[in-house]
Amino acid sequence: MTDTPRQAGYRPGYEVAAEQVLELIARLRLRPGDRMPTEVDLAHQLGTSRTVVREAVKILSALGRVRAHKGRGLYVADDEGMLGGGRWAPFFLPTDLDHVYMLFEFRRAQEMETSRLAARRATPAELTAIEKAAHLCRHGHDTGREDMFNEGDDAFHTAVATASHNMFLQNSVRQARRLQAQSHIIALRGSLGGHAAKAVEEHEAIYQAIRAGDPEAAALAAATHIDNTLDDYRREIQQRLFSPPT
Repeated sequence: MTDTPRQAGYRPGYEVAAEQVLELIARLRLRPGDRMPTEVDLAHQLGTSRTVVREAVKILSALGRVRAHKGRGLYVADDEGMLGGGRWAPFFLPTDLDHVYMLFEFRRAQEMETSRLAARRATPAELTAIEKAAHLCRHGHDTGREDMFNEGDDAFHTAVATASHNMFLQNSVRQARRLQAQSHIIALRGSLGGHAAKAVEEHEAIYQAIRAGDPEAAALAAATHIDNTLDDYRREIQQRLFSPPT
């Protein structure tokens, strides 16, 4: 499925270990709440040091995939955590390109339908929320505030999903975005990539189509936005994961 060749390139040991821990959880079929091997056991199984494993566990804890209980050991997270993904989280590997590309395919379908429904159902208050979120995202980009851009981006997609008036789409959009955030943190180290400038314009196009009550134009604008985000992700992966160290 992947279009990007899996060439070799430098990656920090803790990042590789974090991916390997997730693969181990999947291979052992551990479920939320299950106890995991100790840090010592993980280091032995992964062929690395306990220090590297400890750093990997810190990342996975922040992502809501692992819980470290003092004096009790490590456990697979039993809730959505900071950036969890509900029932999908145990199976999703943030650095597996096949998983990431499938997630983008899923998000494309989601965002098209939420935008289509929002164009039919959005209330004046919901239109205002979408517009405010788009403006916040733009202001974050214009001022170089990555945190503000991310806040506006999340608020925008959440507001569109809310305006769809479909609770299943609202929940699935939230979960899919949390999973995508895991991939950005582990694989791209939190980078926005070069798509931020286009993203603010694409948000505006989605908003204008929803405001005009044009479902198909809204769906097309949403598809364009996700497609361009995926193209940017591919470029970032090529540059950050598969380029030889300088």
